[in-house]
Amino acid sequence: MSKRRIKKIAIIGSGIMGSGIACHFANIGVDVLLLDIVPRELTDKEKAKGLTLEDKVVRNRLVNDALAAAIKSKPAPLYHPSFANRITTGNLEDDIAKVKDVDWIMEVVVERLDIKQQVFEKLEKHRTPGTLITSNTSGIPIKFMSEGRSDDFQKHFCGTHFFNPARYLKLFEIIPGPKTDQAVLDFLNEYGEKFLGKTSVVAKDTPAFIGNRIGIFSIQSLFHAVKDLDLTIEEVDKLSGPVIGRPKSATFRTVDVVGLDTLVHVANGIRENCPNDERLELFELPDFINTMMENKWLGSKTGQGFYKKIKKDDGTSEILSLDLNTLEYRSAKRAKFATLELTKTVDRVVDRFKILVNGKDKAGEFYRKSFAALFAYVSNRIPEISDDLYKIDDAMKAGFGWEHGPFQIWDAIGVEKGIEMMRAEGLEPNAWVNEMLATGSTSFYTVKEGATYAYDIPSKKQEKIPGQDSFIILDNIRKTAEVFKNSGVVIEDLGDGILNCEFQSKMNTIGGDVLAGLNKAIDLAEKDFAGLVVGNQAANFSVGANIGMIFMMAVEQEYDELNMAIKYFQDTMMRMRYSAIPTVAAPHGMTLGGGCELSMHADKIVAAAETYIGLVEFGVGVIPGGGGSKEMALRASDTFKKGDVKLNVLQEYFLTIGMAKVATSAYEAFDLGILQKGKDIVVVNKDRQIAVAKQHAKLMADMGYTQPLKRKDVKVLGKQALGMFLVGTDAMQDSNYISEHDMKIANKLAYVMAGGDLSEPSLVTEQYLLDLEREAFLSLCTERKTLERIQHMLTKGKPLRN
Repeated sequence: MSKRRIKKIAIIGSGIMGSGIACHFANIGVDVLLLDIVPRELTDKEKAKGLTLEDKVVRNRLVNDALAAAIKSKPAPLYHPSFANRITTGNLEDDIAKVKDVDWIMEVVVERLDIKQQVFEKLEKHRTPGTLITSNTSGIPIKFMSEGRSDDFQKHFCGTHFFNPARYLKLFEIIPGPKTDQAVLDFLNEYGEKFLGKTSVVAKDTPAFIGNRIGIFSIQSLFHAVKDLDLTIEEVDKLSGPVIGRPKSATFRTVDVVGLDTLVHVANGIRENCPNDERLELFELPDFINTMMENKWLGSKTGQGFYKKIKKDDGTSEILSLDLNTLEYRSAKRAKFATLELTKTVDRVVDRFKILVNGKDKAGEFYRKSFAALFAYVSNRIPEISDDLYKIDDAMKAGFGWEHGPFQIWDAIGVEKGIEMMRAEGLEPNAWVNEMLATGSTSFYTVKEGATYAYDIPSKKQEKIPGQDSFIILDNIRKTAEVFKNSGVVIEDLGDGILNCEFQSKMNTIGGDVLAGLNKAIDLAEKDFAGLVVGNQAANFSVGANIGMIFMMAVEQEYDELNMAIKYFQDTMMRMRYSAIPTVAAPHGMTLGGGCELSMHADKIVAAAETYIGLVEFGVGVIPGGGGSKEMALRASDTFKKGDVKLNVLQEYFLTIGMAKVATSAYEAFDLGILQKGKDIVVVNKDRQIAVAKQHAKLMADMGYTQPLKRKDVKVLGKQALGMFLVGTDAMQDSNYISEHDMKIANKLAYVMAGGDLSEPSLVTEQYLLDLEREAFLSLCTERKTLERIQHMLTKGKPLRN
């Protein structure tokens, strides 16, 4: 990698996008200078305070207000509120000279070429030669922006297009200008992957680049198909959502969130600037879109779009849907198709596509038409927008949240079947697709020796996709590296003496098979390997224990079996901690309940930055029973310092469980005591997580890992703490802050974390606390209210609060 370092960046423009990008650079530890224009008029509040246009607070008002609004927005742009301290604000008159000290200048001003050119002219007067300078344009040609600038400016200039919100959407498009140095592109490509946690895609300087060109085509195609097939917006959202690996917001809800005006702006830009696009007619706006634009029905920002939320007379809310025939709002209609019913038992999205395109109903027709149009379109965009087909797939997955890109979907259906679908619609693939088939390549992708290869058009053969050496892709190694498998887990050999235990259960819940698999993984690692990683690359690490199993045992009053099941869970967690080999947990996404407990019992946590982790058992009427309650008492004990008010320390850990707190990033998990500073680490790019976890497991093994001794020194406070907790829960129940049943759960937790009703502070073993925890958990499982909560969660998908 280049020796270039990014210690400080200047972001020019503090709108939604600029502030969001500033926050994400702050997330990764970069010093940020955020600049915007100076206001030309005073507000009424400023006039009342006697301020003038020369006061600094006024001159920095626009930038400060914009950043404050961004920080308050949901979802949060910062991994941790304290990271806002890494951003310094200023204005383009008083502070522009400060750009001489930064390593990267990024322009994020309004999408007007003349304004961007004016900004670059000012910046060049103060920019230090060699400094990176980029534009976050979403479509203005890069070649026009740098016209008239110096050679050094043009050599270090290109487009760097983030998608909004910058923290959450992974696509980072890099668009070279006519004179951009290749070393600059190589640096940005690696920086985006390694530091920003993005999927970097080098695009060509064409209208809307890659992501928006294909994404807007896909949406516009559906806009035209919806009337041809006489589908409702609910039906289209049902067909184009999670069933095919797309976000829950699917098509029309996504447009409402993004803003119809934003979509129309990009669609018009493509229509006006791509005269040779063979599907140009699809970028013409249907009549219903023009009417919505005239009516200012732009989506969430105007209170109504394709959906509209209203308050009914009884005070409840209802979401109405737009009827595209009458353009009037009506109550939502349920969408149901026989073809979708056939996929209900098919867990892997990639295995559904063949079923969907063979459907005999309107859904099958929808999929055949929409996929045929998409496949033909993407085949014709090479080499116009990209020379490499995999870059188109990467852009759609990272920018639009698709689980599979167009060429991956085409592979899943079958290349020849895709061509057959096209011809039924009067479409043809680009000639290179038929040439590929003629060479004997029957798919766009292949996997060899754990690496992904993609068809390369110029060489007419499969070429290894670059940049994979930093990643371990479990899908690619699973078949060849499998050491053991049951219905709950697959254990893979990652190489270098490290095993990986990958959950395979629904939502990665932890039941008997998963626990058996974890024990088997430890057995194998202790016998023939050096270390163990517990990680997967599903949407979520684990949503917790299998509460359905717990519910059935409790309902049937099989308390001995339930006791054994809970003890088995606890014993497995303790094996994670006290095995002869280092164990590393790699949580990401939702890591709740048992998933959190497992992570906390590993020797080390290598967490993805986007990890939403917490002990949430209170929501279903129990306490953490897999070692979580014990672990919080232990961690409180380890935190006690001389002079501390120990009760206050213990109370913080108690409240983490009692309030079912969930960290909204891995960095927040440090505050909750779930991740531990100096021991656990955070990885920004989730794609690198398994590889990094493997490195740490190997490092611990190479340094001479020694099996830890079981703890006998956990300090508990006994009656002193128990009394405090019981008084507190009683007061909360009297004030109607919590229900009687909530008080009962809290008191059980208090008993465990206090170490029982010991007469004085004492040192106890972990097993002592685990026995208290298990007893409390089992007693709560006999409660009718607990069973009602569990049943409600199983049927409704969320906990009941009473």
